[in-house]
Amino acid sequence: MKYNFDEIINRKGTDSIKWDAGKFLKKKGFTNRFDEDTLSLFLADMDFACPPPLLDSLHKRLDQKILGYSTHSVNEEYFAALRNWFAKRYDWKIADEEVVYCPGTVLALNVAVMTYTKPGDGIIIQRPVYPPFTGAVESHKREVINNELINTDGYYTIDFDDLESKAKDPNTTMMIFCSPHNPVGRVWTAEEIIRVADICSANNVLLLADEIHGDLVLGDNIFYPTATVSDIDNLVVCTAINKTFNVAGLHCSNIIIKNKDLRERYTAELGMAHPSPFAISAMIAAYTECDEWLEQLNEYLDANFEFLKNFIAEKMPKVKFVKPEGTYIGWLDFSEYGLSANEIHDRIYNKANVVFQDGKMFSSESTQFQRICVPTPLSILKEAMERIAKEF
Repeated sequence: MKYNFDEIINRKGTDSIKWDAGKFLKKKGFTNRFDEDTLSLFLADMDFACPPPLLDSLHKRLDQKILGYSTHSVNEEYFAALRNWFAKRYDWKIADEEVVYCPGTVLALNVAVMTYTKPGDGIIIQRPVYPPFTGAVESHKREVINNELINTDGYYTIDFDDLESKAKDPNTTMMIFCSPHNPVGRVWTAEEIIRVADICSANNVLLLADEIHGDLVLGDNIFYPTATVSDIDNLVVCTAINKTFNVAGLHCSNIIIKNKDLRERYTAELGMAHPSPFAISAMIAAYTECDEWLEQLNEYLDANFEFLKNFIAEKMPKVKFVKPEGTYIGWLDFSEYGLSANEIHDRIYNKANVVFQDGKMFSSESTQFQRICVPTPLSILKEAMERIAKEF
Protein backbone atom coordinates (compact mmCIF):
# COMPACT_ATOMS: atom_id res chain seq x y z
CA MET A 1 0.00 0.00 0.00
CA LYS A 2 1.24 3.49 -0.84
CA TYR A 3 0.69 6.01 1.94
CA ASN A 4 0.06 9.69 1.21
CA PHE A 5 2.40 11.87 3.24
CA ASP A 6 1.59 14.87 1.02
CA GLU A 7 -1.93 15.11 2.45
CA ILE A 8 -2.60 18.45 4.13
CA ILE A 9 -4.45 17.94 7.41
CA ASN A 10 -5.72 21.09 9.09
CA ARG A 11 -4.70 20.79 12.73
CA LYS A 12 -5.68 24.30 13.80
CA GLY A 13 -8.41 24.34 16.40
CA THR A 14 -7.64 20.76 17.47
CA ASP A 15 -5.92 21.66 20.77
CA SER A 16 -2.59 21.11 19.02
CA ILE A 17 0.35 22.68 20.82
CA LYS A 18 2.09 22.89 17.45
CA TRP A 19 -0.62 24.50 15.34
CA ASP A 20 -2.54 26.39 18.01
CA ALA A 21 0.84 27.85 18.96
CA GLY A 22 -0.44 31.40 19.14
CA LYS A 23 -2.80 30.75 22.02
CA PHE A 24 -0.41 28.33 23.72
CA LEU A 25 2.76 30.40 23.50
CA LYS A 26 1.12 33.72 24.27
CA LYS A 27 -0.11 32.20 27.51
CA LYS A 28 3.54 31.32 28.18
CA GLY A 29 4.51 34.99 27.78
CA PHE A 30 5.73 34.98 24.15
CA THR A 31 5.01 38.14 22.18
CA ASN A 32 5.75 36.90 18.66
CA ARG A 33 3.43 37.21 15.71
CA PHE A 34 1.04 34.25 15.64
CA ASP A 35 -1.99 34.25 13.39
CA GLU A 36 -3.89 32.10 10.90
CA ASP A 37 -1.01 32.44 8.43
CA THR A 38 1.67 31.13 10.81
CA LEU A 39 3.57 28.02 9.69
CA SER A 40 4.64 25.95 12.67
CA LEU A 41 7.70 23.71 12.43
CA PHE A 42 8.89 23.90 16.02
CA LEU A 43 7.41 20.90 17.80
CA ALA A 44 8.53 17.29 17.46
CA ASP A 45 5.29 15.76 16.31
CA MET A 46 4.28 14.99 12.75
CA ASP A 47 1.67 16.49 10.44
CA PHE A 48 1.05 13.10 8.84
CA ALA A 49 -1.95 10.91 9.49
CA CYS A 50 -1.20 8.08 11.87
CA PRO A 51 -0.84 4.62 10.28
CA PRO A 52 -4.25 3.28 9.20
CA PRO A 53 -3.90 -0.02 11.15
CA LEU A 54 -3.24 1.98 14.29
CA LEU A 55 -6.28 4.19 13.70
CA ASP A 56 -8.38 1.09 13.02
CA SER A 57 -7.31 -0.34 16.37
CA LEU A 58 -8.48 2.83 18.13
CA HIS A 59 -11.85 2.69 16.37
CA LYS A 60 -12.26 -0.91 17.50
CA ARG A 61 -11.42 0.07 21.05
CA LEU A 62 -13.94 2.91 20.94
CA ASP A 63 -16.59 0.51 19.67
CA GLN A 64 -16.31 -1.31 22.98
CA LYS A 65 -18.15 1.75 24.37
CA ILE A 66 -16.46 1.82 27.77
CA LEU A 67 -13.11 3.47 28.50
CA GLY A 68 -12.45 2.44 32.06
CA TYR A 69 -9.28 1.76 33.99
CA SER A 70 -7.02 -0.49 31.99
CA THR A 71 -3.78 -2.39 32.37
CA HIS A 72 -1.24 -3.82 29.98
CA SER A 73 0.25 -6.12 32.61
CA VAL A 74 -2.04 -9.07 31.80
CA ASN A 75 -2.10 -8.49 28.05
CA GLU A 76 0.22 -10.99 26.34
CA GLU A 77 -0.33 -9.24 23.00
CA TYR A 78 1.21 -6.07 24.42
CA PHE A 79 4.43 -7.75 25.50
CA ALA A 80 4.64 -9.97 22.44
CA ALA A 81 4.32 -6.95 20.15
CA LEU A 82 7.10 -5.12 21.97
CA ARG A 83 9.36 -8.18 22.18
CA ASN A 84 8.96 -9.05 18.53
CA TRP A 85 9.50 -5.48 17.30
CA PHE A 86 12.86 -5.06 19.00
CA ALA A 87 13.98 -8.63 18.34
CA LYS A 88 13.15 -8.45 14.65
CA ARG A 89 14.54 -5.00 13.94
CA TYR A 90 17.50 -4.81 16.33
CA ASP A 91 18.15 -8.32 17.61
CA TRP A 92 17.35 -7.04 21.10
CA LYS A 93 15.89 -9.70 23.36
CA ILE A 94 13.67 -8.12 25.99
CA ALA A 95 12.04 -10.12 28.79
CA ASP A 96 8.52 -9.16 29.83
CA GLU A 97 9.54 -8.42 33.39
CA GLU A 98 12.09 -5.85 32.18
CA VAL A 99 9.33 -3.60 30.79
CA VAL A 100 8.03 -0.71 32.89
CA TYR A 101 5.21 1.35 31.39
CA CYS A 102 5.47 5.11 31.90
CA PRO A 103 3.07 7.76 30.57
CA GLY A 104 5.69 9.80 28.72
CA THR A 105 9.44 9.93 28.26
CA VAL A 106 9.95 13.31 29.93
CA LEU A 107 8.22 11.94 33.02
CA ALA A 108 10.42 8.84 32.74
CA LEU A 109 13.56 10.99 32.81
CA ASN A 110 12.37 12.85 35.88
CA VAL A 111 11.46 9.65 37.68
CA ALA A 112 14.92 8.23 36.94
CA VAL A 113 16.62 11.35 38.30
CA MET A 114 14.59 11.13 41.51
CA THR A 115 15.13 7.37 41.81
CA TYR A 116 18.86 7.06 41.27
CA THR A 117 20.33 10.41 42.37
CA LYS A 118 20.10 12.80 45.27
CA PRO A 119 20.13 16.61 45.47
CA GLY A 120 23.58 17.97 44.64
CA ASP A 121 24.60 15.01 42.49
CA GLY A 122 26.12 15.67 39.10
CA ILE A 123 24.32 14.40 35.99
CA ILE A 124 26.05 14.41 32.63
CA ILE A 125 24.21 15.67 29.56
CA GLN A 126 25.61 16.46 26.12
CA ARG A 127 24.63 19.89 24.89
CA PRO A 128 23.21 21.10 22.63
CA VAL A 129 20.45 18.79 23.72
CA TYR A 130 16.70 18.52 24.19
CA PRO A 131 15.80 21.12 26.88
CA PRO A 132 13.88 18.75 29.23
CA PHE A 133 17.19 16.98 29.93
CA THR A 134 18.34 20.15 31.65
CA GLY A 135 14.94 20.55 33.28
CA ALA A 136 14.99 17.03 34.69
CA VAL A 137 18.33 17.77 36.35
CA GLU A 138 17.84 21.31 37.61
CA SER A 139 14.22 21.03 38.74
CA HIS A 140 15.26 18.38 41.25
CA LYS A 141 18.25 20.37 42.48
CA ARG A 142 20.88 18.20 40.80
CA GLU A 143 23.89 19.69 39.00
CA VAL A 144 24.20 19.75 35.21
CA ILE A 145 27.58 18.39 34.09
CA ASN A 146 27.90 19.36 30.43
CA ASN A 147 29.92 17.11 28.15
CA GLU A 148 29.60 19.52 25.21
CA LEU A 149 29.51 17.82 21.83
CA ILE A 150 32.28 18.72 19.38
CA ASN A 151 30.97 20.61 16.35
CA THR A 152 33.12 20.14 13.24
CA ASP A 153 31.50 22.04 10.38
CA GLY A 154 28.06 20.94 11.53
CA TYR A 155 28.95 17.31 12.24
CA TYR A 156 28.91 16.45 15.95
CA THR A 157 31.03 13.96 17.85
CA ILE A 158 31.55 13.09 21.51
CA ASP A 159 34.44 14.53 23.49
CA PHE A 160 35.41 11.27 25.16
CA ASP A 161 38.36 12.68 27.10
CA ASP A 162 36.08 15.27 28.68
CA LEU A 163 33.38 12.65 29.30
CA GLU A 164 35.81 10.35 31.06
CA SER A 165 37.17 13.18 33.20
CA LYS A 166 33.69 14.21 34.32
CA ALA A 167 32.51 10.64 34.90
CA LYS A 168 35.46 10.09 37.26
CA ASP A 169 34.22 12.82 39.60
CA PRO A 170 32.69 10.95 42.57
CA ASN A 171 29.87 13.52 42.62
CA THR A 172 28.75 12.37 39.15
CA THR A 173 26.16 9.62 39.47
CA MET A 174 24.19 9.58 36.19
CA MET A 175 24.47 10.29 32.47
CA ILE A 176 21.48 11.02 30.23
CA PHE A 177 22.43 9.86 26.74
CA CYS A 178 20.33 10.92 23.73
CA SER A 179 20.54 8.23 21.06
CA PRO A 180 19.81 9.19 18.29
CA HIS A 181 20.61 12.72 19.29
CA ASN A 182 18.11 15.57 19.43
CA PRO A 183 18.78 18.14 17.93
CA VAL A 184 22.05 17.38 16.09
CA GLY A 185 20.72 14.25 14.37
CA ARG A 186 23.60 11.91 15.05
CA VAL A 187 22.91 8.17 15.00
CA TRP A 188 25.79 7.03 17.16
CA THR A 189 27.95 4.19 15.91
CA ALA A 190 28.25 0.96 17.87
CA GLU A 191 31.81 1.95 18.80
CA GLU A 192 30.70 5.32 20.17
CA ILE A 193 27.92 3.75 22.24
CA ILE A 194 30.23 1.07 23.62
CA ARG A 195 32.74 3.69 24.70
CA VAL A 196 30.06 5.76 26.45
CA ALA A 197 28.78 2.66 28.24
CA ASP A 198 32.29 1.54 29.23
CA ILE A 199 33.10 4.94 30.72
CA CYS A 200 29.88 4.95 32.72
CA SER A 201 30.36 1.38 33.90
CA ALA A 202 33.98 1.94 34.95
CA ASN A 203 32.98 4.94 37.06
CA ASN A 204 29.73 3.60 38.56
CA VAL A 205 27.67 6.16 36.64
CA LEU A 206 24.15 5.04 35.81
CA LEU A 207 23.47 5.35 32.08
CA LEU A 208 19.99 6.53 31.14
CA ALA A 209 19.58 6.14 27.37
CA ASP A 210 16.79 8.05 25.66
CA GLU A 211 16.25 6.00 22.49
CA ILE A 212 12.78 7.17 21.46
CA HIS A 213 13.96 8.32 18.01
CA GLY A 214 15.63 4.98 17.27
CA ASP A 215 13.15 3.94 14.57
CA LEU A 216 13.61 7.20 12.65
CA VAL A 217 16.84 6.49 10.80
CA LEU A 218 17.73 7.92 7.40
CA GLY A 219 19.57 6.45 4.46
CA ASP A 220 22.06 3.70 5.22
CA ASN A 221 22.59 4.66 8.85
CA ILE A 222 22.04 1.98 11.50
CA PHE A 223 20.61 2.48 14.97
CA TYR A 224 22.11 0.32 17.71
CA PRO A 225 20.16 0.08 20.98
CA THR A 226 22.63 0.46 23.82
CA ALA A 227 21.62 -2.89 25.31
CA THR A 228 22.57 -4.72 22.10
CA VAL A 229 26.18 -3.53 21.98
CA SER A 230 27.00 -3.33 25.70
CA ASP A 231 26.30 -5.58 28.67
CA ILE A 232 26.50 -2.66 31.09
CA ASP A 233 24.47 -3.51 34.20
CA ASN A 234 23.58 0.00 35.35
CA LEU A 235 21.45 0.84 32.31
CA VAL A 236 17.93 2.25 31.94
CA VAL A 237 16.52 2.62 28.42
CA CYS A 238 13.58 4.75 27.32
CA THR A 239 11.59 3.50 24.32
CA ALA A 240 8.29 4.77 22.94
CA ILE A 241 5.87 4.60 20.04
CA ASN A 242 5.22 8.34 20.37
CA LYS A 243 7.69 9.73 17.84
CA THR A 244 7.75 6.80 15.44
CA PHE A 245 3.99 6.59 14.86
CA ASN A 246 2.91 10.16 15.68
CA VAL A 247 0.95 9.35 18.82
CA ALA A 248 2.62 11.62 21.37
CA GLY A 249 -0.80 12.48 22.78
CA LEU A 250 -1.34 8.86 23.84
CA HIS A 251 1.58 8.94 26.30
CA CYS A 252 2.96 5.46 25.76
CA SER A 253 6.59 4.94 26.77
CA ASN A 254 8.13 1.63 27.76
CA ILE A 255 11.17 1.83 29.99
CA ILE A 256 13.46 -1.20 29.77
CA ILE A 257 15.37 -2.01 32.96
CA LYS A 258 17.13 -5.35 33.03
CA ASN A 259 18.67 -5.00 36.48
CA LYS A 260 16.05 -6.17 39.01
CA ASP A 261 17.16 -3.86 41.80
CA LEU A 262 17.17 -0.82 39.54
CA ARG A 263 13.75 -1.79 38.19
CA GLU A 264 12.18 -2.24 41.61
CA ARG A 265 13.52 1.10 42.79
CA TYR A 266 12.20 2.78 39.64
CA THR A 267 8.70 1.32 39.91
CA ALA A 268 8.54 2.28 43.58
CA GLU A 269 9.30 5.91 42.70
CA LEU A 270 6.97 5.93 39.68
CA GLY A 271 4.03 4.57 41.62
CA MET A 272 0.88 3.26 39.98
CA ALA A 273 1.00 3.89 36.23
CA HIS A 274 -1.29 2.23 33.72
CA PRO A 275 -1.75 3.06 30.04
CA SER A 276 -5.07 4.20 28.67
CA PRO A 277 -7.04 1.64 26.66
CA PHE A 278 -6.14 3.64 23.56
CA ALA A 279 -2.41 3.45 24.33
CA ILE A 280 -2.60 -0.33 24.69
CA SER A 281 -4.40 -0.77 21.38
CA ALA A 282 -2.14 1.69 19.59
CA MET A 283 1.07 0.06 20.75
CA ILE A 284 -0.01 -3.42 19.73
CA ALA A 285 -1.06 -2.22 16.28
CA ALA A 286 2.03 -0.06 15.81
CA TYR A 287 4.46 -2.85 16.56
CA THR A 288 2.59 -5.56 14.64
CA GLU A 289 1.02 -3.91 11.58
CA CYS A 290 2.86 -0.69 10.73
CA ASP A 291 6.30 -1.71 9.42
CA GLU A 292 5.48 -0.73 5.83
CA TRP A 293 4.15 2.65 6.90
CA LEU A 294 7.35 3.33 8.84
CA GLU A 295 9.57 2.43 5.90
CA GLN A 296 7.70 4.86 3.67
CA LEU A 297 7.79 7.51 6.40
CA ASN A 298 11.57 7.32 6.66
CA GLU A 299 11.87 7.61 2.88
CA TYR A 300 9.67 10.72 2.93
CA LEU A 301 11.64 12.28 5.78
CA ASP A 302 14.88 11.59 3.92
CA ALA A 303 13.48 13.35 0.84
CA ASN A 304 12.37 16.34 2.95
CA PHE A 305 15.88 16.67 4.34
CA GLU A 306 17.32 16.37 0.85
CA PHE A 307 15.09 19.24 -0.23
CA LEU A 308 16.15 21.28 2.81
CA LYS A 309 19.83 20.67 2.12
CA ASN A 310 19.54 21.67 -1.54
CA PHE A 311 17.34 24.69 -0.79
CA ILE A 312 19.80 26.03 1.78
CA ALA A 313 22.77 25.48 -0.53
CA GLU A 314 21.05 27.41 -3.32
CA LYS A 315 19.15 30.18 -1.55
CA MET A 316 20.65 30.52 1.94
CA PRO A 317 24.29 29.43 1.53
CA LYS A 318 25.40 31.22 4.67
CA VAL A 319 23.36 28.78 6.76
CA LYS A 320 25.39 25.76 7.85
CA PHE A 321 23.36 22.58 7.72
CA VAL A 322 24.42 18.94 7.77
CA LYS A 323 21.73 16.45 6.85
CA PRO A 324 20.95 14.39 9.97
CA GLU A 325 21.52 10.65 10.18
CA GLY A 326 18.31 10.11 12.10
CA THR A 327 15.30 11.80 13.76
CA TYR A 328 13.18 14.30 11.84
CA ILE A 329 15.00 17.29 13.33
CA GLY A 330 17.26 19.74 11.50
CA TRP A 331 19.83 21.93 13.24
CA LEU A 332 20.52 25.17 11.37
CA ASP A 333 23.48 27.48 12.06
CA PHE A 334 22.82 31.12 11.08
CA SER A 335 26.02 32.51 12.61
CA GLU A 336 27.67 33.49 9.30
CA TYR A 337 25.05 36.19 8.79
CA GLY A 338 26.65 38.22 11.59
CA LEU A 339 23.25 38.90 13.14
CA SER A 340 22.28 38.81 16.78
CA ALA A 341 20.18 35.94 18.05
CA ASN A 342 17.28 38.36 18.48
CA GLU A 343 17.53 39.53 14.87
CA ILE A 344 17.64 35.96 13.56
CA HIS A 345 14.58 35.20 15.66
CA ASP A 346 12.70 38.29 14.49
CA ARG A 347 13.30 37.59 10.80
CA ILE A 348 12.04 34.01 11.06
CA TYR A 349 9.26 34.24 13.63
CA ASN A 350 7.82 37.71 12.99
CA LYS A 351 8.74 38.73 9.44
CA ALA A 352 8.50 35.29 7.79
CA ASN A 353 5.79 34.19 10.25
CA VAL A 354 7.34 30.75 10.69
CA VAL A 355 7.90 29.14 14.10
CA PHE A 356 11.14 27.22 14.68
CA GLN A 357 12.81 26.70 18.07
CA ASP A 358 15.60 29.00 19.26
CA GLY A 359 18.97 27.32 19.71
CA LYS A 360 19.54 28.97 23.08
CA MET A 361 17.02 26.52 24.53
CA PHE A 362 19.42 23.66 23.75
CA SER A 363 22.70 25.27 24.80
CA SER A 364 24.06 28.67 25.75
CA GLU A 365 26.61 28.10 22.98
CA SER A 366 23.89 27.77 20.33
CA THR A 367 22.23 31.18 20.38
CA GLN A 368 22.53 31.62 16.60
CA PHE A 369 21.09 28.19 15.80
CA GLN A 370 17.51 27.23 15.06
CA ARG A 371 15.84 23.82 15.30
CA ILE A 372 13.40 22.83 12.57
CA CYS A 373 11.16 19.75 12.56
CA VAL A 374 10.50 18.53 9.01
CA PRO A 375 7.80 15.80 9.39
CA THR A 376 5.29 17.84 7.42
CA PRO A 377 4.05 17.72 3.82
CA LEU A 378 6.75 18.94 1.46
CA SER A 379 4.53 21.79 0.25
CA ILE A 380 4.42 23.27 3.77
CA LEU A 381 8.17 22.86 4.24
CA LYS A 382 8.81 24.57 0.88
CA GLU A 383 6.55 27.51 1.70
CA ALA A 384 8.17 27.98 5.11
CA MET A 385 11.68 27.99 3.66
CA GLU A 386 10.71 30.34 0.81
CA ARG A 387 9.33 32.81 3.36
CA ILE A 388 12.49 32.64 5.46
CA ALA A 389 14.85 32.95 2.49
CA LYS A 390 13.19 36.28 1.55
CA GLU A 391 14.18 37.67 4.96
CA PHE A 392 17.87 36.74 4.67
